[in-house]
Amino acid sequence: MYLKTNKQKYEIIIANNFYKRLTGLIGKKNIDFGMLFPKCNSIHTYFMKENIDVIGLNINNEVIYKYENLNKNRVIRINNLTSETSILELPANSTKKIKIGTILLFTED
Repeated sequence: MYLKTNKQKYEIIIANNFYKRLTGLIGKKNIDFGMLFPKCNSIHTYFMKENIDVIGLNINNEVIYKYENLNKNRVIRINNLTSETSILELPANSTKKIKIGTILLFTED
């Protein structure tokens, strides 16, 4: 799955099993892809090597939360609606043109 933003195309890995959800982007350097955490309303950046951008999405893939250039050792909680919220992690400073209310379109190519 892919997301096009800021004239860039990012491969999006879906954290659809325990191991992917547990490790996420921990320890990764030179991040050039994103991770989507379905049915997730909070994340942490402990043990991260780089800052990231974080986007919270509702069930329609509408942006409901955005944090750019999130530092290491932080915890972000979007809301209390785990089953209706997903979190997208992207490389730092990759979401400058994405605004609250934008509906993200993911593609297969």
